[in-house]
Amino acid sequence: MKINVGGFDRVLRIVVGGVLVALAWKGTIGVWGWIGVVPLATGAIGLCPLYSVLGISSCPMRKAG
Repeated sequence: MKINVGGFDRVLRIVVGGVLVALAWKGTIGVWGWIGVVPLATGAIGLCPLYSVLGISSCPMRKAG
């Protein structure tokens, strides 16, 4: 599978996911904060399964040659 999550998108996912997980861990927002694991993982890996299904990519186009 190809990477389909670009630079800004990856950073945003990692930051938002990390904040949600940290708040869940502290007990501030409850159990639903653990959903932050999903954007954290997709940002770290650079692959979003939903983007693949929908044919979306936030990666810049690479020039051939």
